[in-house]
Amino acid sequence: MPMAINMTDQTGLLRLMAWLSPVFPTGGFSYSSGLETAVQSGQLADQEALRHWLKIKLDHGSLRNDAILLAEAWRSCANPSSLADVTELALSRAGCRERYLELTAQADAFAATIKHWPDLSELDMPKPCAICVAVGAVAGFARLDLSQTLIAYLHSIVSSQAQAAIRLSLVGQSGAAQILAQLEPSIVTAAEFAEQSSLDDLGSATIAAEVMAMNHEYLPGRMFRS
Repeated sequence: MPMAINMTDQTGLLRLMAWLSPVFPTGGFSYSSGLETAVQSGQLADQEALRHWLKIKLDHGSLRNDAILLAEAWRSCANPSSLADVTELALSRAGCRERYLELTAQADAFAATIKHWPDLSELDMPKPCAICVAVGAVAGFARLDLSQTLIAYLHSIVSSQAQAAIRLSLVGQSGAAQILAQLEPSIVTAAEFAEQSSLDDLGSATIAAEVMAMNHEYLPGRMFRS
């Protein structure tokens, strides 16, 4: 397992900010993880419903699982065989074709762009890969702190979902910011759990969110790819 650096290190902090920035070219803005279908179907009708939706995904759903898989990839970064197993498990949990595309396309873009950092230019990631695994493995190779990586990753995903909700006119910018503030404790809790987790802790109880992701393929006039 790599020896982590303290995230007060300026380079480590800069890397997390860059890799998980909305401008980092992974194409995350193209995906809504079924959120668009939930809005169009009327399942999510207001700001409070969105907050609850995201909190449940952090506590019991795909975001919880992604954090667990990220942590395992961080621990497995120096073991290609173990990393391949984590990747296979992550991809097997994609509930539909578009969720699979969301995971793999972003991971491919992340792995390609990360090579701009000279000390990471020789990294070979499993192909196909899942974005949570790619971020975890690269953070491990770069010796970034696992706790801070988990918090930054989960915050970036929640922020992306909030941005999608703005584009869908479900909330405004002020409402999205309020949700980010309200979900801080849930993000920290999910990160703390994932840091101490194992693959045995994987599991989900968010059936409605999975169904929305599956139904997105048939949504007419859709804005997002998932």
